[in-house]
Amino acid sequence: MACSASATATTLIAASNPKSFSANFSPSSSQTLTIPRSFSGLRKPLHSRVPRSLSFNRGSHSRKAFVVKAASEAPLVGNTAPDFEAEAVFDQEFINVKLSEYIGKKYVILFFYPLDFTFVCPTEITAFSDRHAEFEKINTEILGVSVDSVFSHLAWVQTDRKSGGLGDLNYPLISDVTKSISKSYGVLIPDQGIALRGLFIIDKEGVIQHSTINNLAIGRSVDETLRTLQALQYVQENPDEVCPAGWKPGDKSMKQDPKGSKEYFAAI
Repeated sequence: MACSASATATTLIAASNPKSFSANFSPSSSQTLTIPRSFSGLRKPLHSRVPRSLSFNRGSHSRKAFVVKAASEAPLVGNTAPDFEAEAVFDQEFINVKLSEYIGKKYVILFFYPLDFTFVCPTEITAFSDRHAEFEKINTEILGVSVDSVFSHLAWVQTDRKSGGLGDLNYPLISDVTKSISKSYGVLIPDQGIALRGLFIIDKEGVIQHSTINNLAIGRSVDETLRTLQALQYVQENPDEVCPAGWKPGDKSMKQDPKGSKEYFAAI
């Protein structure tokens, strides 16, 4: 089992059910990814202080024409991210986080992990925190989510890394004790009550542009998350271009037409 049970404390405030975004952003019908009820083998599963407010006032660019809006029966990618409001721990204090507050202001990396005080989870959480400045530089906030209470989050943050803790983090850890957020993003394992390692990149218009879901024993890559985010931002700023496999900033992109694409293929 990749993650053992967490010694969580009594819960205080639960995440609310997903709501629609503001009038400017109409969400699509609720989506659910099918999660198998059983898994073979892998199944058993702040030094830098930041302002308390999580609202930002930077300008927003309109979403470009390259974006495909998925139909209501399609997966989450291409559709509006399910909104939520929940309590979180940030800078060793309890705060309130509402996803829709980022709309029009920031990109969001939203990632789920199974449980506090486990093994793979702290390696991912601290890796994202250590690289937070790189995401902040490209106007992106990171939000971590698990089904643990804010009291468990706080205890874990107050535990030293050398003892399996997190230490101070540069982004909020959200409490999803009702499991409503995990369920709305299709990562909840119903018979275990914990989330798979799901990660979603949400653009400034509130649309999910990327998702990955790992089983419990497999950690994620901060490098690949950053690369994918940079590719997304590039094509949104350059709607006539697309990014080929493994694209990184500075690499050659591709024109999305039969004639223009030949320039790329001729150059490699």
